[in-house]
Amino acid sequence: MTAFVKQEVKNNIGYLTFFHPAGNSFPSAQLQELVKLIQDLDANENAAIIVLQSEGTTFCAGASFDELLQIDNLSDGKQFFSGFANVINAMRNCSKLIVGKVQGKAVGGGVGIIAACDYAIATTKADVKLSEFTIGIGPFVIEPAVSRKIGHTAMGELTLAGNEWKSATWAFEKGLFAKLVQPEDLESELVKFTTQLASYNPDALAEMKKVLWQNTAHWTTLLYERAEISGKLVLSAFTKKALGKNKNL
Repeated sequence: MTAFVKQEVKNNIGYLTFFHPAGNSFPSAQLQELVKLIQDLDANENAAIIVLQSEGTTFCAGASFDELLQIDNLSDGKQFFSGFANVINAMRNCSKLIVGKVQGKAVGGGVGIIAACDYAIATTKADVKLSEFTIGIGPFVIEPAVSRKIGHTAMGELTLAGNEWKSATWAFEKGLFAKLVQPEDLESELVKFTTQLASYNPDALAEMKKVLWQNTAHWTTLLYERAEISGKLVLSAFTKKALGKNKNL
């Protein structure tokens, strides 16, 4: 299958679905498309809420290694990592609540995208890892979103043990996931929860969205400052060598 990001609206719910054959990793073009479709669904009066999901067994493998290897200057580096900043800010600024459907593992930027969801339903197979240190960079852009959900202590634990998977149960207990279910129950739980949520007063939902994201207006600049840090680090010899040894974040 070829990579895609697509949207549809069914029963008052907007669905955003992404896929990439390399573990649902994100190249810049797909990050840009995801931002556009978030904004499109935000403006769509037929969608009361949004579900963010991926196809395949892995939820999201984070950044595209192939594209990271091609970065050879600070401008391009900052621009690439700004892609994740753009997605998180689009999710934050969206007036509609976003529910994440997490069927499998998430790494790096994928963890950040889950954290930027207002509510995430995950399966017991949805282990998480922040492996950025292992390739010479760090989860600087996504840190504000992840720390907002699980706290600085758990964020530090997840980051510093960058070679270790944390279980879906760990992620649920720390607050990254709002609900944890068996894989066979994911679809039914999602339908039940989102159908109920979409039936509520849309004005009340929009006001609640503002409350959930209060005190984050400074992310408009903060995330891009963080993108510059990552953009510098990706140019280092350490990172280039590490990227060459690894094909998945």
